[in-house]
Amino acid sequence: MNSNLMHSRVQLEKDILERLVTEVHETVATDVQFAKAKKTSSFGALNLWNLRRNTRSARQAIKQPQIVTGLSY
Repeated sequence: MNSNLMHSRVQLEKDILERLVTEVHETVATDVQFAKAKKTSSFGALNLWNLRRNTRSARQAIKQPQIVTGLSY
């Protein structure tokens, strides 16, 4: 088994560490108005199910009937 381990501590210079941990004061913009979301499509799971079901039945209607010969039918 490989026993080479790397320490999880990262050593940073003091000034870099200070810049990383400084607190940032922000304000929230309350006067901004966003554009309204567009109306979503009304196509859903039920419509997809009906589309697939109707396609299957239409495919069966187009199929030519098989000619049965002999007495095994």
